[in-house]
Amino acid sequence: QVQLVESGGGSVQAGGSLRLSCAVSGYTVSITRSCMGWFRQAPGKEREGVARIDSGNIVTLYADSVKGRFTISQDNAKITVYLQMNSLKPEDTAMYYCAARPTMCHDWYGLTPSWFDYWGQGTQVTVSS
Repeated sequence: QVQLVESGGGSVQAGGSLRLSCAVSGYTVSITRSCMGWFRQAPGKEREGVARIDSGNIVTLYADSVKGRFTISQDNAKITVYLQMNSLKPEDTAMYYCAARPTMCHDWYGLTPSWFDYWGQGTQVTVSS
């Protein structure tokens, strides 16, 4: 059974940093042949893509709203995906989710949540002004 467990959320002031982690287990497909993503959902809003990484070729994609501030990375040995978030803004406040798709990343689905198959339970990030 595939499990994705997020951690690292919390409350910070604007301008601060957080590092989210997503530990993956039970994955039958090699982590190096997967598309791993981070998504977020604020109250009353739709879930949106934040960043993704192709675990094979390490190509990344970011939402315009986080470019230059967030960095997605992975540790294949630990089967963990990270999201380093710097220069946080109040509008970054949301529940953050890790997700996986057991194929390479493809341009045609970008950061669309519905194309990702496995999801974690989320970790809350709150940024105060």
